[in-house]
Amino acid sequence: MVVVALMHHAVVEAAAVVVGRRSGGLLVGNSSRLIAPRSFGHARRLPPYLFAAGAAAASPARALSTAAPSDAVNRFVKIVEVGPRDGLQNEKTLVPTTTKINLINALSATGLSAIEATAFVSPKWVPQMADNADVLRGITMLPGVSYPVLTPNVKGFQAAVAAGAREVAVFGAASESFSRKNINASISESLKRFEDVMKAAQVAGVPVRGYVSCVLGCPYEGPIAPTAVAQVSKTLLDMGCYEISLGDTIGVGTPGSMLRMLDEVEKAVPIQKLAVHCHDTYGQALANIFAALQRGVRVVDSSVAGLGGCPYAEGATGNAATEDVVYMLDGSGYETGVDLEKLVAVGLQISEDMGRATSSRAGLALQRKVKKAKANAK
Repeated sequence: MVVVALMHHAVVEAAAVVVGRRSGGLLVGNSSRLIAPRSFGHARRLPPYLFAAGAAAASPARALSTAAPSDAVNRFVKIVEVGPRDGLQNEKTLVPTTTKINLINALSATGLSAIEATAFVSPKWVPQMADNADVLRGITMLPGVSYPVLTPNVKGFQAAVAAGAREVAVFGAASESFSRKNINASISESLKRFEDVMKAAQVAGVPVRGYVSCVLGCPYEGPIAPTAVAQVSKTLLDMGCYEISLGDTIGVGTPGSMLRMLDEVEKAVPIQKLAVHCHDTYGQALANIFAALQRGVRVVDSSVAGLGGCPYAEGATGNAATEDVVYMLDGSGYETGVDLEKLVAVGLQISEDMGRATSSRAGLALQRKVKKAKANAK
């Protein structure tokens, strides 16, 4: 299919990571070919955070191999499905509780091992998550599948555990302004709040995952220093988070800025404890994920049908579509344990429920392929 071919071409092209500079242009991969030698001079008229990767780099990112890992352990990539929570939280129209439950149950049948179910946050700030307890109690929890929920404070943690949560997540930010907008607290204040959650979780034997927002750019501050991301990530790890998910919340990152950020964070947090969470605002999500995988990251957050956005990040579009991520990984020699055909069906169903087309390009392409095959069979 043309759509699939174009998608593959875009991923391969975008994954050619900048590793050097010469004559004002960009030296790509191991090639001596220069890309757009004068483009940055004109491009600076656009918002500066779009070019943070090039402007802020003190040194080139390490070169990457595009070869797939040879051993089974390194080939496996865990997908954390965030559609039911991050994908739906910004919807203006309230999604029926039964629709959310059906979505999670359908996702459970695709082979996914982690599905973020809901968030125990104030309904005043995120009305879409007001039915959190009903959703968590209503789903069928399968063995071998985790259903983490967001809990910003002890009150949220206690409510989550009472509803049956077995894993929770806390969420901070690498941007001071975003932290105040998102949870009405400074970075240091938010981290202090999480100490109580971590203590309660330890007593209850509940594992905690940590999120860091705005790791590659902030809607209020622009570029974010990789050292700031590393500092927040290390603090969450030291508190007891078993894993830190690094979120490009407004989707302004590029493979180059992703690698430079990981270079710094990896000094503070082992790469095995990192995940990436990429939004696709500028069409860079798959390329950024691929770059992170080549660096050694083996956990990827994504959202079925590309659902998503952030109520506190204006202009932020959906997450990387899980269907697109799985398609890319399958074709690149990685393993996920996810049935792509079943996943596409789930994405099409939730999109129909939401009254719009799926944002997954792989989902659309495979749907057309199936329709064509059925038409030819008649």
